Amino acid sequence: MNESMASEGRGPVLRLAGLKRRYPSGDGFLEVLNGVDLHVDAGEFVGLIGPSGSGKSTLLHAAGLLEKPDAGEVWVDGQSCLGMNDRARTAVRRNAIGFVYQFHHLLPEFTALDNVAMPLRIAGVSLRKARAEAARLLEMMGLQERMQHQPSQLSGGEQQRVAIARALVGRPRILLADEPTGNLDPHTSAAVFQSLFDLVRIEKVAALVATHNHDLRSYMDRVLTMSEGRAVPV
Repeated sequence: MNESMASEGRGPVLRLAGLKRRYPSGDGFLEVLNGVDLHVDAGEFVGLIGPSGSGKSTLLHAAGLLEKPDAGEVWVDGQSCLGMNDRARTAVRRNAIGFVYQFHHLLPEFTALDNVAMPLRIAGVSLRKARAEAARLLEMMGLQERMQHQPSQLSGGEQQRVAIARALVGRPRILLADEPTGNLDPHTSAAVFQSLFDLVRIEKVAALVATHNHDLRSYMDRVLTMSEGRAVPV
């Protein structure tokens, strides 16, 4: 794929081709990914629906360059990534990919504001600019009154909103979310997912969101499900 095509919005932000991943199991192997092909375009919200153990997390780890598959290729913003060295893959993850997990993984000693600002500070952005961008996103998530609170002072839903803002603070091209509301009660889950959806739309980020909650399908532009190690349209 031509690199300029994706960056100009004419190609997928994320494309996976022929991804395979297997793990030792007893006397043989367990085929978790068996030739996965998928793409996510700029601004598109794609759902990956399936029960626990179906391969959703393995797929997201491969797509996010956290785990190398046994075969296949990953393109992010037109760049072929699996042949890169570790430093180059790390740069792609830092600059182009945002992650949200089931558990928020916030740093307990920092405020909500500084948790969100942290990725920008690590990237060398000044404290003032990093906090300004973090505050902008937290306000959009309805947390303008909670910015100076530490995670222990926030509800579960608020903590996950902070984690979502942190994932988007670096303005990634693609957001990968693995069961982002799986640890919340149904009412809070719906509210947090609505916040995630709204912020992704406003920020014009491509998103691939894995969930076992079929009630969330109405938010998706497209829905895929894991079947026999592949991602197939629903």
